[in-house]
This record gives sequence, C-alpha cells and structure tokens, in this order.
Amino acid sequence: MTEANGVRTHEGKVAIVTGAGSGIGRASAIKLAEKGAKVVVVDFNEQSGKETIEAIKDNGGEGLFVKADVSSSQDVQHYVQKTMDEYGKIDIVFNNAGIIQKFSMMSDVEDDHFDRIIDINLKGVFLGMKYALKVMEKQGFGTIINTASTTGVRAEHSLSAYTASKHGVVGLTKTAALEYVKKGIRVNAICPGGVDTAITAGVPKQFQESGYIPEELPNMRIGRFADPNELAEVVAFLASDNSSYMTGSIVLVDGGLTL
Repeated sequence: MTEANGVRTHEGKVAIVTGAGSGIGRASAIKLAEKGAKVVVVDFNEQSGKETIEAIKDNGGEGLFVKADVSSSQDVQHYVQKTMDEYGKIDIVFNNAGIIQKFSMMSDVEDDHFDRIIDINLKGVFLGMKYALKVMEKQGFGTIINTASTTGVRAEHSLSAYTASKHGVVGLTKTAALEYVKKGIRVNAICPGGVDTAITAGVPKQFQESGYIPEELPNMRIGRFADPNELAEVVAFLASDNSSYMTGSIVLVDGGLTL
C-alpha cells in the first residue's frame, strides 16, 4: 500500500486512535495506516471499530481493534498494554473519542449528563495521556494529539458541559506539553469546527429546537462543513516529524468559524 504521492511519512510507527469507529477518528486511523503506521483502533462500538480495521486491512495496512470505554482507567490501561504486547512501542496517540451534549441552557443540564460529558470528553483524554505518557517517557519519544473543539477556545450557547470539557482538553494539552517538552514527547490539540460526521448530523436541528441558532451556522463562513479527511490530514501532520517544532499548539481547523 502506498499513497498517491508515494510518501510514507509514518513508516514503522505505531499509532493508537480512540473513537476510531467513525468520523474524524476513522478517517485519521485510515490516513495514518496509508502513511505506513500500524494502527490500534479503539472504540466502544465493536461493529464500527472492526469496520475501520477491515478498511485498513483491505487497503494493505496493518492494525488491530480493541473495544474500550475511554472513561474507564482499566479499559485504557488495557488498550495501552495490548498495543505494547503486540508492537512493543507507542509512537502516536490520537485521543479523539468524544460525545456531544444535548443542547440546553446551563440551568437545565442534568447532573448525570454533565458527568457523562466530562467523563468521556475530558477524563478520557486525561487517561489516554496518563498511560501513554508512562510508556513514552520510558521510550524517550512519542507524540500525542487530542481532539478539542472551537468550544475549547470560546464559549458556545447551550453547550455548557461540552464547552467545559473541551476547555479542559486544551488545558490538559498545554500542561502535558509543558511537563514533557524535555522528554522527547510532543503534545498538541486540534480544534475542529463544523465537521460532516454522524455526531454533528443533528446539530442544526438541535440548535433550532433549543431556540438558539448561531449566526455563522448556516454558512460556516467557508461555506461548508469539513470533510473528516481534511481533519485527518492535520492529525497526520501533527503525528509526523514534519511538525517536530510544535508542542502545546492548539490548532484551529474550523473553516474560519472562530474569526
């Protein structure tokens, strides 16, 4: 398997991608495999995760699937250990798994819904970094990419829990980058805006039902939602040696949404 331009910038590397059963995660897992990485696909949905692995293997790539709840310390340790048992190292971790909040005013957010958003979107990233960093520090190398959001750099109406979780991801990313900058480990985050995925398909309707429609939503400034493959290209860049001088960077990939 070779890319169209013949460049395999991730040859011999081992990557873990969470939330890889669909959307940005699936596109990134496939892209990393195309570039030569062995990819550990992590997802809670076993069927969709296995479909991603099948797509990778059908295209000549290599990898394995591990079912996991990213908010479970035990599950995270399991997929990290499984990667080490199978491949003996971890070069790349893309902490991408996340869920969207039900649009509602802050005073109407149910306690258990808030907890679930924080558990998946924030604690899941924390655990993914915690256990990968233990491995990477011993290795003396590694790169981590986290999925934040435009809501990680600004507030969004009717998304208090989601906004809090993504602000937290930005904070964790910067802190880890600072702590491990001298240990051969880079940590960056991407901030997508509107992306054409299953998780965002119902967003316009939910905004309408909540009674608040952001003025930029109908046109997304650039005129369209992003294709997941456009985000995957940025992830692959941040995971490569071509971004070797970047750490602690919070990269907006939002089609001008935050302008």
